[in-house]
Amino acid sequence: MELLTTTDWNEYELIDTGSREKLERFGKYILIRPEPQAVWQKSLPESEWERISHARYVRMKGKKPGEENERGSWIRKPKMPDQWIIGYKYKQMNLNFRLGLTAFGHIGVFPEQAINWNYIYEVITQRAKNNNQDTSPVTPDLSRVPRHASRVLNLFAYTGGSSLAAKAAGADVVHVDSVKPVITWAKEMMAASNLDNIRWVVEDAMNFVRREVKRGNLYDGIILDPPAYGRGPDGERWILEDAIDEMMALCKQLLEPEHGFLVLSLYSMGFSPLIPENLVRTRFGEIPGLQSGEFYFEDKGKRRLPLGTFLRFAK
Repeated sequence: MELLTTTDWNEYELIDTGSREKLERFGKYILIRPEPQAVWQKSLPESEWERISHARYVRMKGKKPGEENERGSWIRKPKMPDQWIIGYKYKQMNLNFRLGLTAFGHIGVFPEQAINWNYIYEVITQRAKNNNQDTSPVTPDLSRVPRHASRVLNLFAYTGGSSLAAKAAGADVVHVDSVKPVITWAKEMMAASNLDNIRWVVEDAMNFVRREVKRGNLYDGIILDPPAYGRGPDGERWILEDAIDEMMALCKQLLEPEHGFLVLSLYSMGFSPLIPENLVRTRFGEIPGLQSGEFYFEDKGKRRLPLGTFLRFAK
């Protein structure tokens, strides 16, 4: 298992953590948001947090982090806008994110996912290079590489950072999320990043993959970022612990067996990195080169904040 972070951000930084909160900079705006795992004391005094921040999210009383229907409100200073844009660059990938303050405390991007965007971009661009090479018998190691643009399925795709990374690398992308306004938001991200032709699907993720299996469709890459709780557009209920094993079984049937890649992120508190390892090994068997572990960012006080577990592999 690994601990992974990224230093490729210029427009995001984790400034301080503690007292179950985090102080973050997104572009030129600094936000205070709840962080239940930051159980230590803050490095900076509370007065400094208040002085430099532009907005603070306060969770509704009685609601716990990750709980279904979790909501709250923002306390904003006068100069804090409703929306703003930040950028992320890695090699030839230039992404732009339109951010906004939501009732759930999310703002449109999960910065720790940048390390997965880099991975997705690298896998797809490398395979595109391989596609353009001679695949004569003297290079049998390339004979299994697909002779088409990679088809990538992004499930529970939210505002689509991973979809943008895959599209920037030249993939054909199917983006699935159950919330129509979130799909609209993702489309704005795509336009801001000067990308196009992502296929948008407003549907319950489980229902979609069940149908794709029946259709016999295959994908060269599958990306999943499932929530602890969720609702489909027709009231379908998602509970991570109850549904994730079936989802992995269906993904096994959808993933191209010879050269597929998979990226799985889990944010549910209490989920060890061993859990996605066991899920994937149960359904996919032993896979050479499988990576798993935790994301983190380090604040200026040198505390490393855990930000969910990941598992990924590329055959």
